[in-house]
Amino acid sequence: MFGKVDLSFAEKVLNESYHAKDSVGRPPRSPLGVFKTHLLRRVRRVPSDRMLVRQMWKDPRLRRICDIEENEPPYGIAVLSRFRKRVGPERLMRIVDHAIELLVRKGRIKGEALVLDSTFIKAHSRRNLDNRTGYSDPESRVGRAVKTRDLGYRLHLAVDTRSELPVAMTVASANENEKKHSLNMLEKTKLILKRSAARLRSVIADSQYSDGKLRNAVCETVIPYRANQKRDVKGLLRVDKKFRAYGPEDQKREYHKRPHIEAVYSFLKTQYSLAINKVRGVRNVASYALYSLLCLVLNREAAENIRRPDKAVSPTFFNT
Repeated sequence: MFGKVDLSFAEKVLNESYHAKDSVGRPPRSPLGVFKTHLLRRVRRVPSDRMLVRQMWKDPRLRRICDIEENEPPYGIAVLSRFRKRVGPERLMRIVDHAIELLVRKGRIKGEALVLDSTFIKAHSRRNLDNRTGYSDPESRVGRAVKTRDLGYRLHLAVDTRSELPVAMTVASANENEKKHSLNMLEKTKLILKRSAARLRSVIADSQYSDGKLRNAVCETVIPYRANQKRDVKGLLRVDKKFRAYGPEDQKREYHKRPHIEAVYSFLKTQYSLAINKVRGVRNVASYALYSLLCLVLNREAAENIRRPDKAVSPTFFNT
């Protein structure tokens, strides 16, 4: 996969966190190679850095993929850990945004209809005595999980319905409401689409996003009203407890596109290790989620570059 995409922009951004090789001090290991190592861990679904280092000692092919010379040892655990702190989620976000903009310019992401939703990421910690925060991860919070309440974070995404690719993202504590981050993601999405002459037409979300500010931010919103909102008004889109939609037929058809984001979350967790969280702190969790998103975006870009769109959702094709 790495040989089928252009990583020159990523290399430029990564080099900003390291000193030049001709300056005073010990020259660093290849930042782009360490970056590929973190992506390789997600693609191969390795649960820890230690296990990945062991695999790289045994497999020379993995060392070649990560730009390690024959006479060099694999990157150590300390090198991988320091790299995460040096680069941070801000630089990773710039790399993700650049990769998304390339797909928008090529017409792979239309951006006409977006789906907003969030998914739960379990914290690598147990609960504190206050039953609200984490013991070894104090930034995590107890919030809504799949069918219960658990300690962790939430990944918020804005996904294009046609390509099923993310356009904007953010990571926050599990107790924060989805509406709090929806407007910021919409503004970022509009900025990315504006650079590529694309236009956002509609936003699709569940009733958790039913808010007046969000409805006024775009031309068309396909968001069901909650049971306690506009009770006496008929002809509005609503969803019951069994997820059956009622209302205008055109809005019901649009609302049926909402499961597209569920497919994206399922793909990230099963194929790119989003569900295997072994880091603590919102910044580290954000970096971990961004690596998984990068694997998804780069896999799509690699498939388009080799003119094999049928392999856009096949990580095993580039992993063999």
